[in-house]
Amino acid sequence: MYSAFLLLHVIGAVGMGFYLVLPIMLGRAPKLAGAGQGGLAEGLLSANRIAQYFLILQLLTGGYIMTKADYAVIWMIIITVLFLGIAALGGIISKPLKAVVAANEAGQSASEHIGKARVLSLVVLVLYLVMIYYMKVPIMK
Repeated sequence: MYSAFLLLHVIGAVGMGFYLVLPIMLGRAPKLAGAGQGGLAEGLLSANRIAQYFLILQLLTGGYIMTKADYAVIWMIIITVLFLGIAALGGIISKPLKAVVAANEAGQSASEHIGKARVLSLVVLVLYLVMIYYMKVPIMK
């Protein structure tokens, strides 16, 4: 059973890899024309929703895996806080992306919303990389 959950956990981590490329994709958005920005934002919204489902998979499988080893409490707290940060900011990114789509449809500039989404995506990227480090080097009792 542990092996199956570990496999699902790794698949979930790969699915969350979207957050590795999100800042790069948002960095290219200001160079696109209005319709291109709207289309990119819609695509990123869909991909973000899929990544959020992978976060749910990570929560379920990670919780199970934590019960099967002798991890230090501080490590479990760090991982939980990092996970919640990624999940919260990953959800918050949706608002500026939706605003990009709305601004595009209204014929307005979306650069402010793209900037907000890019900053949030960079923070999520840092949290994700820190989490990967702690997953690779766990603190045991």
